[in-house]
Amino acid sequence: MEELPHVVHEKIRTLSAEGDLLAQKQRFDEAVTRYNEAWKLVPEPKANWQASTWLLAAIGDACFLGGYFKSGADAFSFALHCPEGLGNPFVHLRLGQCEFERGNLPEAIEQLTRAYALEGADIFGQDDPKYFDFLKSKISPPTSAVW
Repeated sequence: MEELPHVVHEKIRTLSAEGDLLAQKQRFDEAVTRYNEAWKLVPEPKANWQASTWLLAAIGDACFLGGYFKSGADAFSFALHCPEGLGNPFVHLRLGQCEFERGNLPEAIEQLTRAYALEGADIFGQDDPKYFDFLKSKISPPTSAVW
């Protein structure tokens, strides 16, 4: 896989770090703006770069936490097409949560199931228990009967 030019990578990392600080302060609109500035620097085709995966995850996370579930779902859906996006438990978790909040329950079940299959119940640990409770009501329990 080709690497981004060093100067571009550093600008993306700097803007992303600024976005992270804003997100930590729960200033999600500003965080998304900063992440989007970084996103504009990713060369085409954007789906080819490792940086796209983590940058879209940051955008999607800030959107989710800020209540912008459609934008979050869009970011995470695109991340699935980027390097190591498909199979990333966090990407699947947040995409499932965004879809749950949007009322797209079949897609929520699919994505939350993937997150659970990849990471187990711990992936739900920091979030509202409603997401794991929802999933448990839609899928069969593990053969061990221990969620």
